[in-house]
Amino acid sequence: METETTDKSAEISSTAEKSVGFSQVKAVATAWMLDFSFVCLCRHFKDGELDEFNQILSAFRAIAESVSLRAHHVQKRNICAFLARVLHGKHLDMQYEEDDHVMPLMSAANIWPALRDTVADESLFNNIANLLLIQSVAVCLEKGQRSMASSALKWFEEKHDFPENIRVKLSTVVTQRDTYHPFLLSFSFSRLLETVQSFLDAYLEKNPSDYLLQAATEAAKSSEHREATDHLEPRDETLSETLNRTAEKSRNRNRRETAQLRAKKKLLSTKITDVWKPESCKKPVVVLKRTNGIEIFRETTQPESSKKSVNASRISKPRKKWTYKLDKNLKDGVKRHGTGKWSLILQEYDFEGRTGTMLKDRWRVLVRAQKVS
Repeated sequence: METETTDKSAEISSTAEKSVGFSQVKAVATAWMLDFSFVCLCRHFKDGELDEFNQILSAFRAIAESVSLRAHHVQKRNICAFLARVLHGKHLDMQYEEDDHVMPLMSAANIWPALRDTVADESLFNNIANLLLIQSVAVCLEKGQRSMASSALKWFEEKHDFPENIRVKLSTVVTQRDTYHPFLLSFSFSRLLETVQSFLDAYLEKNPSDYLLQAATEAAKSSEHREATDHLEPRDETLSETLNRTAEKSRNRNRRETAQLRAKKKLLSTKITDVWKPESCKKPVVVLKRTNGIEIFRETTQPESSKKSVNASRISKPRKKWTYKLDKNLKDGVKRHGTGKWSLILQEYDFEGRTGTMLKDRWRVLVRAQKVS
């Protein structure tokens, strides 16, 4: 009976393949992959995972450039472009547009008006627009770049409309060079991230984009169920039968591991590695670029000579010590966001290239030294 059912299923599948062209199947699968990549990017943005975001962004880019996008996927592509700029908001050397003076948050402000139709709440749209302006100036002041802060404010005055009271307050802040001005603290970078996340939550609720995610979840649950049941032994077996079956499983597993090990050694052969070794092992940084709404992706790489000099400087450069200012930033960050929120703290303060793990280790040192409670 089971064999007949299997044969019928195979016959139905074969008939379906003949009635539907491969190009149609490919188009549907590609749409699912784009949706899945989009959901992953939204999740990595929420968690402040910059490296993971960039990795998925590369996959999203490759898929998006391989097909003609429909309107809703063009919309998602633009949202991804916006998220990339916001997430890189404190990286002032990151370039998205031809003009070198346009920093990531300023470029995000250029894209944001094109997403107006995706925001149901008008007040939310205006809040994000204002936060992009304020943080474009605030980030420059935080990095000690007053001239860049003034240029950013002037750029917004020429390119975008925003409330006059905000312009006046920002002008005062730039003149005073007050990085910790109450106005900037009330419209912080973390608040910008939280507000953008509110926009994403509302968008995903209206446009779930989760078919492939749900299918993968069900498959994972099914796999876990099979792995769990594999370890359960029938109660009516004798002890000898159980031992024999366990021994057979062990032998099969050893044979599989041996075969995998041989295959792995073969794949890692030096001959193959030499044949396929690229000229440079350094991965290009993938960023998104806005050019007339058509070309939205861009890769930036460094020349080989500059790469060698940068690598040499990194090797010879000694580890920087934790200064009083860095410790103060860490304490303020923990006070604002709480212990363990290292990614948010990194977004809020400048730690001169340190990672979340370094922040966690330094906090432990301060706790042991009883410099913090």
